Amino acid sequence: MSKPEAQWFNDCYKSLFDTPLSHWLQTLPAQLDHWQRNSKHGEFDKWCRLLAKLPSTTPSNIELDEKVAVGSLADVDVYTQKKISGLLQQFMPWRKGPFYVHDIHVDTEWRSDWKWDRVYPHITPLKNRTVLDVGCGSGYHMWRMLGQGASRVIGIDPTQLFFIQFQAIKHFIPRDDIHFLPLGIEEMQPLNAFDTVFSMGVLYHRKDPIQFLNQLKHQLRKGGELVLETLVVDGDEQTVLMAGERYAQMRNVWFLPSTKALAVWLERVGFENIRVVDVNHTTLDEQRSTPWMDSQSLKDFLDPEDITRTIEGYPAPQRAVLIANRK
Repeated sequence: MSKPEAQWFNDCYKSLFDTPLSHWLQTLPAQLDHWQRNSKHGEFDKWCRLLAKLPSTTPSNIELDEKVAVGSLADVDVYTQKKISGLLQQFMPWRKGPFYVHDIHVDTEWRSDWKWDRVYPHITPLKNRTVLDVGCGSGYHMWRMLGQGASRVIGIDPTQLFFIQFQAIKHFIPRDDIHFLPLGIEEMQPLNAFDTVFSMGVLYHRKDPIQFLNQLKHQLRKGGELVLETLVVDGDEQTVLMAGERYAQMRNVWFLPSTKALAVWLERVGFENIRVVDVNHTTLDEQRSTPWMDSQSLKDFLDPEDITRTIEGYPAPQRAVLIANRK
């Protein structure tokens, strides 16, 4: 029996034919064949078996413009709704969302819709654009990009649970213009072809942020737009915080630049028209524990006596959105 991921990948390959991304087919199938043979998470096949149990439904509506919502309870019976809910709960923790599936509210740790509301008024309209989302998580923002009229949205993220969560939602919204590939950007050939590249919540996880920005640049066509969202600190062009072993309890946080320093980095690697369009402190309402992500969250990572500091004593998470164009 063929594996479901083989079909997912084949659908992606077909969508790349006769597009500015067709040269990706020179390397992508071999990479994903290697991934299938060597890199799958121990739970992956079990997750796929659970995915296969999701009922087929005929949703009366699909909304991607203002939120990611599919169907209502009126489209299914209560038993089917409970079955869907129980299966989706098998893919916890759900971190990026929220999603609404036949009136089931997948109440994720992050209100990713709030981030999107801060980002999308400032970007070049996505209508008819080819979009890459680097570090896409469960794919929440990818659906919102599609809702803005993008012609093709591809997300990459090596975290296999996120891959499964994306496929769970795609089961109910079977579009052929949106695909998730379980890759890191360092595995991608320089495509020089996307109209817009998003990278939201990734830069501070990279040991070499300059190399990462260069990798983002080489996915864009000339003049293409980078939408970069990351943790920042206050300061001038020389200000960069390198945290100790942990920042807000996260081990894999490396460089937190000021927005001015980040603009210098972007310029040095070949971007222009660099602008800071939003700076925002993460609130306890935007990132929190929920029944769908029931372990520790932001309030546990801040100083209980002073929530403007992390428990390690660093400035609390502040996030900025910068937009730039490839020269």
